[in-house]
Amino acid sequence: MHPPFATAPLLSGVSGLSHGYFGRKGGVSGGIYESLNSGEGSGDDPRNIAENRARIAGALGAKWLLSCYQVHSPDVVTVTAPWSERPKADAMVTDRPELGLCILSADCTPVLFADPEAGVIGAAHAGWKGAIGGVLGQTLAAMERLGAKRERIRAAIGPTIQQASYEVGPEFRETFLSQDGGSEDLFIPGKGDRFQFDLPGYCARQLERAGTGAVFNLGHDTCAMEETYFSNRRRNLRGEPDYGRNAAGIVLLA
Repeated sequence: MHPPFATAPLLSGVSGLSHGYFGRKGGVSGGIYESLNSGEGSGDDPRNIAENRARIAGALGAKWLLSCYQVHSPDVVTVTAPWSERPKADAMVTDRPELGLCILSADCTPVLFADPEAGVIGAAHAGWKGAIGGVLGQTLAAMERLGAKRERIRAAIGPTIQQASYEVGPEFRETFLSQDGGSEDLFIPGKGDRFQFDLPGYCARQLERAGTGAVFNLGHDTCAMEETYFSNRRRNLRGEPDYGRNAAGIVLLA
């Protein structure tokens, strides 16, 4: 039994390609990690994490499922073989079959990329720091170095915290606008001095500005869809000690 997952129309039905966005369901973990926690950095039993990740790999048709040690950076790794130790980076690209690229998230934005004609794929983890730091543009550039063309690249934004759930303070807005002044329209007034920030909207804009061929936003809210996805924001609101991670994966099939 494969765990359930969502897909993006942009990437579905492409020959030689498999992808999916996985949430809480279909795994073996218990408690706050119930049930498909895929986060190697969480406090869950490593045996449960390994089994959950094996199930995700099986659902994708990947021989290996590779994740980075994510640090909210713009750094991209070009993957040529499986690794035993996770590199510190927030995006991966490859042109090799069977290497599943897996982004972990619990509100940050996972983005999956493909240039089917070139046979090049990518995956990026874009919280607001990574997004404003350029991780999405760096992923496109790394794919181009493998022979992709950005006007052919399809980018699919997966489950992430949506504007209705992403309350930020005035200091966040000021910090953000000091680095990207053209993003003021992505903040709408909330309660009191709060604002609601559109993170996936910002990611989509970054991709479009960079010349990405096609961009899709799944629109699933990790914070609001409690039965379906893990959420760090929800964990913080409840004062829970830790949280599970959702997985977004893509692979070139052999």
